[in-house]
Amino acid sequence: MATLRIAEHIAAGTSDIEGLAGIAGCDADALHSVLNYLVSKGVFETPGPRRFGLNDAARGLLDPSARIGLDLEGIGGRMAYSWSTLLTYVRTGQPAYQEVFGMPFWEDLDAHPDIAASFDALMGAIGHGTPNPEILVSGDWDNVRAVVDVGGGTGALLAEILRARPAVHGTLVDLPRTVARSGETFRLAGVADRVTTIGQSFFDLLPAGADLYVLAKVINDWPEREATAILRRCAEAARPDGRVVVLGGVVPDNVRPGVSVGMVLAGGKQRSVAQFRELARTAGLKVQAAERLPSGRFVVECQPAGP
Repeated sequence: MATLRIAEHIAAGTSDIEGLAGIAGCDADALHSVLNYLVSKGVFETPGPRRFGLNDAARGLLDPSARIGLDLEGIGGRMAYSWSTLLTYVRTGQPAYQEVFGMPFWEDLDAHPDIAASFDALMGAIGHGTPNPEILVSGDWDNVRAVVDVGGGTGALLAEILRARPAVHGTLVDLPRTVARSGETFRLAGVADRVTTIGQSFFDLLPAGADLYVLAKVINDWPEREATAILRRCAEAARPDGRVVVLGGVVPDNVRPGVSVGMVLAGGKQRSVAQFRELARTAGLKVQAAERLPSGRFVVECQPAGP
């Protein structure tokens, strides 16, 4: 129903099943059956024969943040169908996304710009809400003048960091197709004059000399070899007294890491602090702090290990 935008069509004034089927381009009897099923589960209501209306649960489908993960023709469908590869993943330890879609996840995004745009939206403010700009365990921003958001999508987090700190300048690094969609984010935040965007892979050399490198919801998408390479690029680029902050994919040592959709999509991994500490060491970083912030977010701060 999210994919067919049924809630939107009802909100716009079409409530009869024939009209809904015509607008949505589907079979009226099949749609009627599905809507009747959903009514029995408390989603949608029936104000009359073969007519449907919105209740509180159905109105939730009007929320873009809820709909994006349910749309079977966007990233929501990719995530849903990828779970059918879980058995292969468990048997081999490798993602089997290509079993369903014919190519690995990241290549699939390259081949389908509409799906890539949907993924970027899911990772941004639409999917996860307005990011909290408090990302440092120490809370010490006094010596931070330059921030590089590595793999920062369309810039939602960087925009909030810059909005909260007028003296800071930021650089967004992500693939060209993604940073090309970041302009509106920075303009609406009123920080466009303090941002540089760089369209490249984070496996390539990163802009050097910044005070802070941010990896938000990045490391958790990659297995050991690639995660180490990303961290190494940050270690190479950071000032000797710079910091690398990791948000997402690391959990306290007393928390049992679980399975996530990133594992079946791309072979990602949740790591304990002890596991991440070893990964960081291999990449030339040392973990300085690993704590849960008041927001509930678990953050790891690193510094270059030096020679």
